[in-house]
Amino acid sequence: MRIIAIANHKGGVGKTATAHTLGVALSKHFEHRVLLVDIDPQASLSGSCGIMDTAEKSIAEVLGGAVPGTLSIHDAIRKLDTNLSLLPADIALAVTELGLVSRMNRDSVLKKQLAEVSSLFDVILIDCPPSLGMLTINALTAADGVLLPTQPQSVDLRGMQLFLDTLDQVRSELNPAIETIGVLPTFYDGRLIHHQDALHAMQGAGLPVFPVQIGRTVRIAEAAHEGESVLTFAPENPQAQAYLKLAEEVSRWLENGQV
Repeated sequence: MRIIAIANHKGGVGKTATAHTLGVALSKHFEHRVLLVDIDPQASLSGSCGIMDTAEKSIAEVLGGAVPGTLSIHDAIRKLDTNLSLLPADIALAVTELGLVSRMNRDSVLKKQLAEVSSLFDVILIDCPPSLGMLTINALTAADGVLLPTQPQSVDLRGMQLFLDTLDQVRSELNPAIETIGVLPTFYDGRLIHHQDALHAMQGAGLPVFPVQIGRTVRIAEAAHEGESVLTFAPENPQAQAYLKLAEEVSRWLENGQV
């Protein structure tokens, strides 16, 4: 079992859509047993999967806060489809993050919980919040690899560099084995010169940029509104096909340790 954090402290870069669609692709087309983990208090991934009310059975009750949670992770996981499950979130997770600050081994709380279900899944995808708080640090401490979505714009590239600096610190102090699987350009438009320049800049800097870009389409938002991924909502859409190519790259990493 391998754990992938889908992270970037910059908001609006497509983390949730990537986590959801990649999870569907890996489970449906590559037959991996996938667990989606929502650790964003906004619970966007949970909503995109059709979970609007966790009935106090969410990751917040599993992790706890200043004291350990009282709910077993097994009892919080929801089956979504064949080979696909979700550990949902809700706004209570904001209180969890505040409480974790005073917790013993606060950086490893999520890692310890995910170890309880490691035999049930081939891959765990963690949708991180747009911040560098305790929840994101927990995800990076638990993860074997990081997938980094970013828009190809100068302000987003600066934010990405800040995130990569934090990742280096996590690698140095908390999780030396974590890998940067790849940088995923999102909302990409090859007709725009500044998008082309940003892509070339990332490649020129030696960053592991995926050989696939996710373009802008309203179908992704429409799919999320219906509790689906774009792969099931509009499978012929070019961005659905792009996510399938991304899943192929990630599946290769899962099997061989490289893309």
